[in-house]
Amino acid sequence: MKVIICGAGQVGWQIARQLSGEKNDVTVVDNNPDLVRRATDTLDVQGVEGFASYPDVLAKAGARDADMIIAATHSDEVNMVTCQVAHSVFNVPRKIARLRAQSYLTAIYSDLYRRDHMPIDVVISPEKEVAEAALRRLAAPAAFDTQSFFGGVAQLIGISLDENCPVLNTSLRELTDLFSTLRAIVVGVRRDGTLFSPNAGDQLYAGDDVYLFAHSKDLTRSLEIFGKTNRKQERVVILGGGNVGLGVAQALEARTERVRAKVIEKNRTIAEKAADALERTIVLHGDALDNEVLTEAGIARADAVLCVTDDDKVNMLSAVRAKQAGCAMAICLVNDPSLVPVLTALDIDAYINPRATTVSSILRHIRHGRVRNVYSIGDGEAEVIEAQVLSTSPLSGRRIRDIDFPEGVLVGALMHGDQYKKPSAETRIEEGDVLTLFSLAADVPEVERLLQVSIDYF
Repeated sequence: MKVIICGAGQVGWQIARQLSGEKNDVTVVDNNPDLVRRATDTLDVQGVEGFASYPDVLAKAGARDADMIIAATHSDEVNMVTCQVAHSVFNVPRKIARLRAQSYLTAIYSDLYRRDHMPIDVVISPEKEVAEAALRRLAAPAAFDTQSFFGGVAQLIGISLDENCPVLNTSLRELTDLFSTLRAIVVGVRRDGTLFSPNAGDQLYAGDDVYLFAHSKDLTRSLEIFGKTNRKQERVVILGGGNVGLGVAQALEARTERVRAKVIEKNRTIAEKAADALERTIVLHGDALDNEVLTEAGIARADAVLCVTDDDKVNMLSAVRAKQAGCAMAICLVNDPSLVPVLTALDIDAYINPRATTVSSILRHIRHGRVRNVYSIGDGEAEVIEAQVLSTSPLSGRRIRDIDFPEGVLVGALMHGDQYKKPSAETRIEEGDVLTLFSLAADVPEVERLLQVSIDYF
């Protein structure tokens, strides 16, 4: 597949890395020569310097025979014009645009993106994706990572094992035997910085980060087995009243169960805008690093603090102050992945990586065919893919034990109609079943072959 990626920033670079690693023909376009050089020096991609919305720049990038264009520059307007030029001049079949401004995302203007108006096939909103990720973190406070699958029937959660975990030094096979009715399976383990897909004989140790796939109704019990408890979040303080913070506050207000939320915003204009948009949420104008402001927000009694300003360091420092003041849980927005290893030492419970959430949503639409959901884990180390099995798939009609899955791939769960199945070696996969597969990045192309997704590329 020939793909043009416009914008070589964090999101564009990550998408280019994943797609080039899967042997796609990728060209990166950016008006910053340093970013283009970084992409071409570190990845197997071609680079074009220039403004992505210029027809001659797109022509130089090979738009005449491109299968897809992904417009992920920092400008909404450039992304929109790029898609329009790609459609009108070069007839590129599939166009994806990242749009930030909320006005472009309002449902009443959805007709704007019809092919005879502004021909964008998929609109990705980073702020919306991040706000949804924040809400998932709040719903599972014992986890450092979480994502829904099967329309909310199942959850992928990441949990860190400490010395108090009751099942340390227990093999996964023994866990399955001990809790045979539990609809949960460990699909990934990160140990000493390395992520791998475990075997039945592998044991769990203190310090491991474990990725667990579980039925939503068995989630609480699953967490208890690993020594974790899910606390109910009744008081939440949100630091940052921009699009992300406002989106979270509005979602909390819309819930049937009452959640008392307060927002702290340093910029007076943004604070006033947030106050006008919210009905029950108190908005405080002040600095999130100011102890007096945190005290006024009742941080000592808060069940969670959500730090979502546009500054990573402010988010981390304010989270530390909130925890020191007595807040039970701190969740941080962190754009720079190099800062993530510091979070544990700072006693920050969970983090949100905007790049990973945006990349996941783009991959969901890149992987054509019957792929329904994709979640990118870590720094593009692995993916969890939800897909329907086609009749032509090598998986159809076979037991899991008879399928030659790559070493880095595990089946997390299976939906047969409306019936949820915990996979075992004897489980038979039928046409129409929906699977979730945990796959290390290197094995994703083979997973696509097994799912017969790649046939839709041609």
